[in-house]
Amino acid sequence: MDGRGQSLDNVFIERPRRSLKCECLYLHAWETGSETKAAIPEKMVLYNYQHPHLGLGGKPPALVDWQRNDIGKSDQQCKD
Repeated sequence: MDGRGQSLDNVFIERPRRSLKCECLYLHAWETGSETKAAIPEKMVLYNYQHPHLGLGGKPPALVDWQRNDIGKSDQQCKD
């Protein structure tokens, strides 16, 4: 990489990571690392499938992705 645009690329990882830390890790005091490891996938499912995002019109990312893929598949079927 030449370094140009690197900060913009990083924002797609840092925002979910910050949300995970603020909404999940900082609010709970787990006793063991295994409890923490079990909570993180649960939080990621919540973040991707249920949590509304302002940048996506109040929809969760999984729904937006599903709709984009569904529209793309129907466009491909029409072209064939």
